[in-house]
Amino acid sequence: MKTYWKKKSQEEIKSIVFKALEDNVNYDTQNILGIPASYLDSKVFNQDSSFIRDAPFISSLIQNPNHIGCHTLGKSEPFFQGTQKIEQDLIEICAVDILKGEPGKQDGYIASGGTEANIQAIWIYRNYFMKQNAAKREDICIVCSEDSHYSMDKASNLLAIDIRKVPVDKDTRKVKEEGINKVIREAQNNGKKHFIVICNMMTTMFGSVDNIEAYTNQLTELSCDFKLHVDGAYGGFYFPFTDENSLLTFNNPHITSFTLDAHKMAQAPYGTGVFLIRKGYMQNVNTSEASYVEGEDFTLIGSRSGANAIAVWMILVKNGPFGWQEKIYILQKRTEWMCKQLSQLDIEFYRHSKSNIITIRSKFVNVEVASKFGLVPDNHLKPEWFKIVIMDHVTIEKLMLLIEDLKSTVHDKS
Repeated sequence: MKTYWKKKSQEEIKSIVFKALEDNVNYDTQNILGIPASYLDSKVFNQDSSFIRDAPFISSLIQNPNHIGCHTLGKSEPFFQGTQKIEQDLIEICAVDILKGEPGKQDGYIASGGTEANIQAIWIYRNYFMKQNAAKREDICIVCSEDSHYSMDKASNLLAIDIRKVPVDKDTRKVKEEGINKVIREAQNNGKKHFIVICNMMTTMFGSVDNIEAYTNQLTELSCDFKLHVDGAYGGFYFPFTDENSLLTFNNPHITSFTLDAHKMAQAPYGTGVFLIRKGYMQNVNTSEASYVEGEDFTLIGSRSGANAIAVWMILVKNGPFGWQEKIYILQKRTEWMCKQLSQLDIEFYRHSKSNIITIRSKFVNVEVASKFGLVPDNHLKPEWFKIVIMDHVTIEKLMLLIEDLKSTVHDKS
């Protein structure tokens, strides 16, 4: 298998990014008169600062490349072809090296975040069913678990298609086949013929991972026409490195698309999601009316910053695949340490074994402790759970402070 993800030195990274910027349009030396774009305002953002010459990401922000469109499909705006190539390389790293796709067999782009990428997937499948099966919107239904991200509800609202949610076990956060069966049968009885199914690769609140076979078994048994999207907005840069035998990859023929979110575990700037889909589907959302854009536009967002794609590419190639594996290994060990401390205090919590999210039952966390440590509730009005996310900055020293406060809280209650 060809690999695209190779560790690079800082000098190699600088060389590649600055060469890409040189291959983009130069507003100073070229007579470019027809595009509504330019550098960032030089009266505010000084382009002559010496540090910029050693800062490829800052340079890309200032030079302001517009990555409108989808660059894995062929033609794109030639003004920004240099940095578009970096985005193409990034898509291959994510699709092939992380999610085990075949080289050149996936399309994708850097979105504004996981919400947009999830809506992009559902938009594509809605149009696919309408074009390929002459389906009406009333015939199409989104199916996901009740722990799924709110972007599924947003997609349902925007795209005017119904959504049905599968209940989860409140302790294990698992979806059950009988629950899936019931939801699908009820939808079919209400005239639903085509299903857009969302499988979670680490939910935002619990870090729980859906059993994809629970979905595909029932969808197949009930002879459903379906497309399956994996929401890895949280887990996409984490779970593939903790579960080598995961079925949530492009090796699984049931899966057509993925969302990843680089501004979470990859520590990229906010506004950096990743959308990936098998070849042959992006065309269902081509906005041919964007005729002034070379290559037209297949994305929900339209114009977007090329700097965000460069940031993610820099982060991944600076670490390299083995450096990334080591980073995730350390976070796993910290998470296991924290779980051990909570267990010793008889504090009830949920944690998926391959995840770095720990969710504590609210009865063990008073308001002051939650506020002091920035613990996030599942519901701000009536919390049942508070979560801890073990990120790079969440050291054992910081976790020990929380443990000390939880000790006194549990002791006081007992």
